[in-house]
Amino acid sequence: MSTPSIAQDQALAKVPAVTLAFWITKILATTLGETGGDAVTMSMGLGYLVGTGIFALLFAVAVAAQLRARSYQPALYWFTIIATTTVGTTLADYVDRSLGIGYAGGSTLLLALLVASLVAWRLWLGSVAVTSVATPAAEACYWVTILCSQTLGTALGDWTADTEGVGYGGGALIFGGLLLLVVLAWRFTRVSRTVLFWLAFVLTRPLGAVLGDLLDKPLADGGLALSRYSASAVLLAAMLLLLWLFPGRTDRAHDPGA
Repeated sequence: MSTPSIAQDQALAKVPAVTLAFWITKILATTLGETGGDAVTMSMGLGYLVGTGIFALLFAVAVAAQLRARSYQPALYWFTIIATTTVGTTLADYVDRSLGIGYAGGSTLLLALLVASLVAWRLWLGSVAVTSVATPAAEACYWVTILCSQTLGTALGDWTADTEGVGYGGGALIFGGLLLLVVLAWRFTRVSRTVLFWLAFVLTRPLGAVLGDLLDKPLADGGLALSRYSASAVLLAAMLLLLWLFPGRTDRAHDPGA
């Protein structure tokens, strides 16, 4: 294997190692995206379209800063992740509810967009592995794919919990169980690590969506009726604590292969 160039090392250093701490932080971020997005669109009464515009702007600013960064900066990286999950929440809700497509239609559309982003990335740059994120073009593809996965995850979570009637706790068990199957496949099979990474990345979003709804939905709807603001603050504090304890560094040994 050839030695990576200095430029590649700098780009790769902007992506955290895929460790247990990474996945726990990701689930916290996706749950925060649900409660935070709902706080703006519902509690503040701004609606899905305005909320999507606000978070889309934050996402654009965060990605621009991430692309300009010369090394991995935990606060910036995870702020960008939170931006993708909040805009994913409001955008999915807008597509599913305001446009009247419904959860099934919205999930199908968003799945098609996710597959299209991965296929385009693969055809353009040759790999969708995290270890291939070594150029601005690859990094741009990385963030577009993440945005698609976060939006799809919101629709899947709502579809499972609401339309299929399994509830928020039931939805958490379903998506948690699916994540466990991915972990077992990683541990005991030779399935592509890249495929497993993106499966896990997608599944953490609906898990976060149903967990967020479980926290803040009314008791009559199967939630715990917690304040969206307080739930978001607690989730953010937990993320900051994890990042302080495990700031994360790029480590090829932990990243999924091509």
